Amino acid sequence: MSWTALLLVVCAAFIHAGWNLLSKRAAMAGAHFVFAYSFFAILFYFPIMLWVVFTQGNMPWTSETITCLLLSALLHMGYSLSLQKGYQVADLSVVYPIARGTGPMLSSIGAFILLGEPVRPLGVLGILLVVMGILLIATQGHLRRFFSPSALTGVRWGMQTGVLIAAYTVVDAYGVTVLLISPFLLDWFSNVLRLGMLAPFIAKRGRDGFVKLKPYWKLAAAVGLLSPMSYILVLQALRLGAPLSMVAPAREMSMMAGTLLGMVVLREKANIWSLLGCAVMISGVIALTSGPAA
Repeated sequence: MSWTALLLVVCAAFIHAGWNLLSKRAAMAGAHFVFAYSFFAILFYFPIMLWVVFTQGNMPWTSETITCLLLSALLHMGYSLSLQKGYQVADLSVVYPIARGTGPMLSSIGAFILLGEPVRPLGVLGILLVVMGILLIATQGHLRRFFSPSALTGVRWGMQTGVLIAAYTVVDAYGVTVLLISPFLLDWFSNVLRLGMLAPFIAKRGRDGFVKLKPYWKLAAAVGLLSPMSYILVLQALRLGAPLSMVAPAREMSMMAGTLLGMVVLREKANIWSLLGCAVMISGVIALTSGPAA
């Protein structure tokens, strides 16, 4: 991976941790918050979308392109709703690192199988370290907690979110590298489609959801600005030729930042096992991005 691509991914990781902290603060607004920040994303990035269309030409509207956009929108919507629900019922310092740890592990596997990227010697070690880190964070050092229903709440939502992360990452990587869809256009149209998919649900809920959303409009605007920015940087790194099996885990440097933000800013409880789990997961990320292709 080139230094330019790595810099894009690192910047994306820190931006990602920041907007997840904001989403946690608006967790009680649920799907209405997702609807609101998707709307702001469309609004904020509309001028850039027009600039890309006029300067780079419109993308070909083939059946494969349309399918990719629809699938991307569906997976991103599922991810956003799953993440928001996870933040309602569990701590950010558990849900966030587990989601961001599971995602790259599965994304790397998807890159090897579906995109034909070569398996690297340290890849298997990296996957094992990520899984170990997840267990340490989930159990806080007490493995018996893993079998407790109450302790599994954050783990369950985090891992479900991670599966959706892996799915949309592979789909979007295919879109920007094989179908050559512009990262800006892919993300913008994905938000438009997600807004349309959410609209019937929001309409059924009436005004009640917007009453809950009222205190969080500014947070929704901030997430609408930051969320696409972080992901577009990742997609641009892929367009520069960086392998998905390296980009997906490398962007999860945000795990450590997200967990620490949960502890320091939100004052969530944590102990040495949480920090050790994050360190092990980061080691797994490093292993996944190191070494020559085999």
